[in-house]
Amino acid sequence: MTEQELTDKVVASFGAAKDERFREVMQALVRHAHAFVRETRLTDDEWGAAIEFLTAAGHITTDTRQEFVLLSDVLGISMLTVAVSEPSLGDPGLADSTESTVLGPFFVQDAPGIELGGDIAGGASGEPSWVSGRVTDTDGNPVPGARLEVWEADDDGMYDVQYDDGELAGRAHLFTDAEGRYRFWGLTPTPYPIPDDGPVGRLLDLAGRSPMRAPHLHFMVTAPGFRRLITHIFVAGDAILDSDSVFGVKESLVRPFHRHEAGTPTPDGRQPAGPWTSTAFDIVLRKE
Repeated sequence: MTEQELTDKVVASFGAAKDERFREVMQALVRHAHAFVRETRLTDDEWGAAIEFLTAAGHITTDTRQEFVLLSDVLGISMLTVAVSEPSLGDPGLADSTESTVLGPFFVQDAPGIELGGDIAGGASGEPSWVSGRVTDTDGNPVPGARLEVWEADDDGMYDVQYDDGELAGRAHLFTDAEGRYRFWGLTPTPYPIPDDGPVGRLLDLAGRSPMRAPHLHFMVTAPGFRRLITHIFVAGDAILDSDSVFGVKESLVRPFHRHEAGTPTPDGRQPAGPWTSTAFDIVLRKE
C-alpha cells in the first residue's frame, strides 16, 4: 500500500462505529496523526522515544498528579480546547461574560465549605489577601446561591495535594448571598513552576522553555441554568504574565492586588500580623 492508501484504510476501519461523534473524532485523529508522521518523516527511534515518553507520563501520574493534563497544558491544547468550547464571538452576551481559562491539574472535589468572609488558607503559608466581588448574569441581575470553588498554591509555589500530609489547604467552596456577592480571605498569588521533575519537565528543558506559571487564583463557578465557568485571576504587573507556561493568561482576567501595610483596617475588622492585599473580581455568567 502507498502511505495514503494505508491512512485511508485505517480511517475506513472506524466507519462502522455506532456513535457518530466517536467515529468523527477517531477518523480525524487518524488523518492528522498520519499527516504528522508523513510531514516529519518520523523514524523508528523517534517513534520509540514517543512511546517511552507517554509511558513515563503514565507511570508518574497519580490521584494527585496528572502528567497528561500538564502535557496538554504546555502544548497549548488545553487552552485551545477552552477557546473552541466557548460560544463564538458573534453570540449575544459573550462580550459581557467572564472569560474562561484552563482547569489545571490540581482541582479537588469536595473542598471544605466556608462562610462568606471565611479563610480558604487552612494553614497554607502566604500573605493574606481579601478577595471580593459579585456574580451576575449578562443582564446585570445578581445570581444568588452560586457556588464558587476557589483554590491556589501557597507562597512556596505548592498546592496542598503536592504535600504528603493529606491535609487540604488553600482551597474551599462558598456561596453567593442574595445580592450575588461573595468575599473571602485567600493568599496573595505568587509565581510557581508546574511540576517539572517528570517527562513534561524534560520536554520543556529540551525546548528551552520555563516551567513558571504567572501568579493566579483559580475559580470554578456554577449555578443552575448557567454555563459552568472555569477561570483564574492573575496579578497585574507580574513579570511573567506574557510567558505563562500553559498560555492561560487573558487580559480581561488580570486584576490589581492592592497592597496595605500592617495595621491598615480590613473590610471585616481582621488584624493581619503583617501586610495584606485586596482585589475585586466581578463574575458574569452566561445562561445555558
